[in-house]
Amino acid sequence: MTFSAAQRTKEIGVRKVLGASVTSILGLLGKEFIWLIVIAFCIAAPLAFWLMNRWLGSFAYRVNISSDVFIATLVVTFVIAGLTIAHQALKAALMNPVKSLKAD
Repeated sequence: MTFSAAQRTKEIGVRKVLGASVTSILGLLGKEFIWLIVIAFCIAAPLAFWLMNRWLGSFAYRVNISSDVFIATLVVTFVIAGLTIAHQALKAALMNPVKSLKAD
């Protein structure tokens, strides 16, 4: 997120000069990372479910994996990513647009 915000400082500065609000800049930067998290979860969840069922099936006392574990994991991931994205995006959105447009 830090790298993305640093790469897009001029874009953020131009958007602020043209009247973009802080929330629109947060949405702009956060949207792409939310999609990455969703795609990663869609790839990792079935694989993890299959591997864990295979591994847990070899024990004498079998434990079933419920979908609650995956939902909790997704929620925790969104909270951590949301806090990180919000922190970095707010830092970029509240920066003086003149400084970002002057930078090389």
